[in-house]
Amino acid sequence: MTDEKAPDRDPEAVSKFVESFAAQLVEAGLQRMPARVFAALLSSDAGTLTSSELGERLKISPAAVSGAVRYLAQVHMVSREREPGSRRERYRVHADQWYEALTNREAVIKRWEHALREGVDSLGATTPAGRRLAETLAFFEFIDGEIVAMMERWRVHREKLFGSQ
Repeated sequence: MTDEKAPDRDPEAVSKFVESFAAQLVEAGLQRMPARVFAALLSSDAGTLTSSELGERLKISPAAVSGAVRYLAQVHMVSREREPGSRRERYRVHADQWYEALTNREAVIKRWEHALREGVDSLGATTPAGRRLAETLAFFEFIDGEIVAMMERWRVHREKLFGSQ
């Protein structure tokens, strides 16, 4: 029995949630099809679906599923898994996927900090452009430190709410 057909689950309500949450993700900058695929995975009890299951739930083509999953995997929002003894892949969203996504952003911020430092050095810290880059660098250094501290607080909070996983 798929989770959409669970006795206490209204498939239409699930579909409405998927589309509504996907629309919020699109508004935040995610592409439409990856947003829909991500929301469908997030709303499945197992947190995992095959390409055909995603296509069926979202009424999209295998090519659309493939492109969406490729993007989501690149940004560490889903992972691919092989079914044992099969060539079929399952796509999984992890319970800690928000943590993973933020951790990935942290690596991007580090690269931006490096580039900004080079910019400040190249432009000169006392020039208007150099000061602007230095302020931007200071902002990202601040954010980087806050993310590290926030993620530690989240681990403690998550364990209180859900236990160790």
